Amino acid sequence: MKDIKRSLLVVIGYLGAIIGAGFASGQEIVQFFVVYGNYGLKGAVLSGAFFAIFGMMLFYIAHLKGISNYQAMLAYILGSKLGMIADFMLAIFLFLGTSTMLAASGAVFYEHLYLSKNLGIFLACFLVIFFLIMGRKGLFMSYNILVPVKILLLLAISGYAAFGIEARPVEAYTAFMFPQNMKFWFLSSLLYVAYNFALALVVLTEYQTVTSFHTGILGAGLGGIVLGVLIIFTYDALGRFLPSVMFYEVPMLYVSGNISRTVKYVYTAVLWVGILTTAIANVYGFAQRFAHFSGISYQICLVLCIALALPLSLQSFSSLVGVVYPLFGLLGMVILFALAYKTIKDIAEQIYYNIRK
Repeated sequence: MKDIKRSLLVVIGYLGAIIGAGFASGQEIVQFFVVYGNYGLKGAVLSGAFFAIFGMMLFYIAHLKGISNYQAMLAYILGSKLGMIADFMLAIFLFLGTSTMLAASGAVFYEHLYLSKNLGIFLACFLVIFFLIMGRKGLFMSYNILVPVKILLLLAISGYAAFGIEARPVEAYTAFMFPQNMKFWFLSSLLYVAYNFALALVVLTEYQTVTSFHTGILGAGLGGIVLGVLIIFTYDALGRFLPSVMFYEVPMLYVSGNISRTVKYVYTAVLWVGILTTAIANVYGFAQRFAHFSGISYQICLVLCIALALPLSLQSFSSLVGVVYPLFGLLGMVILFALAYKTIKDIAEQIYYNIRK
């Protein structure tokens, strides 16, 4: 039972890091999968496999080398110089990601709950500090509380929309609207994994200390499979409301609104929790790095991170996303290839060593 619990901890951490505002809104799934029609379904399956494989690679390296923070992981897979550059870039992206998530929280409160934007921003700030003031323990606690609720509601709503509503011809709409895009479905699924995996690396390396070699790898594999299932469900749900979903900033709220008004409000809560868990991951990674670099206590760095991110969070959510996410994806692609190279090289060296013995 203890091994199962440890694997489930990794599954929760993986899902918490990946399923943020973009996923829960449905916008990521539309842009990376739905626009490719039936090829998008292949991409959804492939992305689940990629998440599982790269997650297992990460834990293989983390346990083999005793790595429990993302800075050490970047230094190992990229080398000291390139790792330092990637570390610096990732710290900037984590900070910008924090502002983006705070802005998203304000947007949800203002646009969908008809409450003050500032209330949404400051409530997110308060909860992030509340959970993270205890450091790694707070990170684990927040994910153990928030992520299962988020995933169960997401599965229930997207599953109902996918299987309880009459299907529409996805291929007919997407082929007409995006005829030139179909050949890029494979690249799109790889890019989707890449830009999400950069943040997942920050969270998952922390779980090395609470898992064994086998439970970590098993948890990462299971997490990738669950992510694949969630992507397929959401893809199918959105495909049933084409072409309408193509014109919404938060297409899954449109889908949930077509089920019922109550479901729409429930899904708004799911979306906000997704924003909060992503904000927690961003702030934890940045505050930890800032504390290590500056010598200032982690708790002070935590508050400083939130305080510095607040002015940017008052900007438009969509404009922040347009700047931050493409750059995040480029860094993620470098990390994926470096991780794959290091893992394959280490396994090959071990096989060669065992044969020589």
